[in-house]
Amino acid sequence: MQREDFDLGAELAAIRAGRSDIGALVSFTGLVRDLAGGLDAFELEHYPAMTEKALLGIEAEAHARWPLQASLIIHRFGPMSPGEQIMMVATASAHRQAAFASAEFLMDYLKSRAPFWKKETTAAGAQWVDAREEDEDALARWHR
Repeated sequence: MQREDFDLGAELAAIRAGRSDIGALVSFTGLVRDLAGGLDAFELEHYPAMTEKALLGIEAEAHARWPLQASLIIHRFGPMSPGEQIMMVATASAHRQAAFASAEFLMDYLKSRAPFWKKETTAAGAQWVDAREEDEDALARWHR
């Protein structure tokens, strides 16, 4: 968890540095989106101890399910503008299937189980963003 932006290329290079056992490195970067137009501000709040525990648990679960050489979760908090990077996940494995699947798993868990509170501000005012049913549906596939 961090307030400041991150350098995607530098983060991926750090995962690969000095490693020859990685055959696949998958990353996903989430951006603050403004689908309807008119988003003035986006703010993400969290409770640090609770969030860190949840992210470490999600990451440990990914390592238990797939043979990963490395993983990384970066999530920003605080105020952000449309188009800014809000988060990234990266997973590294000897094979692409594990890297892709584990990255999707991390994203699905982050969207539905990480303790974040999101607020969007438009000309009409500020509003907290509710959880989406689609995110819960995506998470359910990992429990079949």
